[in-house]
Amino acid sequence: MAMTAFAPAITRSRELIAEKTNQVALKIVTNDSESKQADRKFFALFISVSGVVGVAVLLLINTLLAQDAFELSRLKAESRLVSDQREALARAIEYSSSPSALARSATALGMRPSDSPVFLNLDASTQQVGIKLNG
Repeated sequence: MAMTAFAPAITRSRELIAEKTNQVALKIVTNDSESKQADRKFFALFISVSGVVGVAVLLLINTLLAQDAFELSRLKAESRLVSDQREALARAIEYSSSPSALARSATALGMRPSDSPVFLNLDASTQQVGIKLNG
């Protein structure tokens, strides 16, 4: 009977020992919930900053491309203008070198048309060239 009287005390002492062991184990292990929260805050801040920087870089690239598009449009218009001027100069040169324009400018200089045109034949095979040597 003595043994059964001690049974609740033994059971209770086992519970106390298990509880004390758990408290000691909990005292040894640090609380990690604060450091995990800090890691999450750092990660969220990092993702936010990298997102904002990415959007800013895309905006800058888009602005530079738009600027280049305006510059390209201006250069194309300038190229068309230069091409038109070149064509106008070519037409002016063609007009001034036409036979009717040359006849008018010759008449203005006092030249008159020939009644009997004479043509020079520069073909050497048909001409006789006489060379006298002094000797």
